[in-house]
Amino acid sequence: MPGQRLGGRERLLVAVASLTAGLLAFHRAVPDAAVRAGSLLEAFLPWLGAVAVVLFVLALTLRSPAALVAVLLPAGVWTHQFGHLLLPDPGPGRDDLVVVQHNVADDNADPAGTARVLAEAGPDLVALQELVPRSLPVYASTFAPDYPYHAVRGTVGLWSRHPLSGTRAVDIRPPGIAESWNRGLRTVVHTPSGPIATYVAHLPSVRLGSHGLTSSRRDAGAELLGRVIAAEPQRSVLLLGDLNGTVDDRGLAPLTSRLGTARRGFAFSFPAAAPVTRIDQVMARPATVGHIGTLPRTGSDHLPVIARITPR
Repeated sequence: MPGQRLGGRERLLVAVASLTAGLLAFHRAVPDAAVRAGSLLEAFLPWLGAVAVVLFVLALTLRSPAALVAVLLPAGVWTHQFGHLLLPDPGPGRDDLVVVQHNVADDNADPAGTARVLAEAGPDLVALQELVPRSLPVYASTFAPDYPYHAVRGTVGLWSRHPLSGTRAVDIRPPGIAESWNRGLRTVVHTPSGPIATYVAHLPSVRLGSHGLTSSRRDAGAELLGRVIAAEPQRSVLLLGDLNGTVDDRGLAPLTSRLGTARRGFAFSFPAAAPVTRIDQVMARPATVGHIGTLPRTGSDHLPVIARITPR
């Protein structure tokens, strides 16, 4: 009612709702500084929607119109930023390209089973990271019947139903990493809709410790890869990789500023046992990355992601 003073619990709820809305809307204003607080927030940004739900339930419990109105603020901001990801999948188009991206884990005890899960999804392209010498022949032999074209450089690889050409390694090593570290490749996939320069990458890992998030090497790798993609002469570009960051993470800005991300689906892929974030990404230009989802769990600590690419 007009002039009614808010109680202590109502004021606290309004303050938390306002803070949540502010973090959602202005997450780029949260400084990274030494502990990378901004990147850490952005890694789990969609989960602030759960905070809004809890606040809504509390506002109902308090029976406070002012608190309910306050809760609408973070709910509205979240819907603006992430609501489109919940929209129904419009369905495949005739010329769509289906791709699978998976970090198969270098300690995967069942590479044959992992390869079968990926192949059974029927994609046109399969991109893998953490390929090691003992498992590479297993993936190659399992994929061979349906994917006659493949390219491997270092620990990353691509299997394709369509011919490949111009394959080369891409150097995304941040300063201080040995020359033997090879986690990027570029090849041209000759699809029925035309050639697509396709990159497969595995950016350096991010760790969370007592001193915050250690993402400087990941950020440096993203910057190097972004420069290569910016100079790519092919009109159509596709990036598949374990980028060790979400599409909201400012550390991946050199890539997300140049490539489009998925329009439908959250597809949380890590950790596989209880996925809370998606660090396995599919990006493209000028093609549209439509719906993105996950496949059943394999012997990896990541879930495979599957996406549909609509050419332009």
